[in-house]
Amino acid sequence: MFHFNRRYFTLTVLLFLIEITIALYVHDNFIRPYFGDFLVVILLYCFLKSFLKISVWVAAALVLVFSFAIETAQYLNIVEKLGLQSNKIVKVVLGNSFAWMDLLAYTLGILAVIIMEKILFQTKE
Repeated sequence: MFHFNRRYFTLTVLLFLIEITIALYVHDNFIRPYFGDFLVVILLYCFLKSFLKISVWVAAALVLVFSFAIETAQYLNIVEKLGLQSNKIVKVVLGNSFAWMDLLAYTLGILAVIIMEKILFQTKE
């Protein structure tokens, strides 16, 4: 089950650098809030596939469930309820505001992963 995949790890690092660049330098109403969320699920998927030999469907489902759980935590104001609103790292990781459009961005990101894996890369998992 555990193994290292250089291709997915390289994609993880590249996507992470893109996400950092977006977070630091892009302050618009589309790229940062929506495209960043679209990319983050792809990043998480690549991270999982970097170290675990699991199917496309299992990895995609795990990432989508995790992403929806984080968004649900935002809806429930978990950061404030735990008294962590002044912790910048927690606020970045968990976020601080729920948005239905984020759920759509996560779903579209996972659909892009599945399409790339199944059609472009012809993965048979």
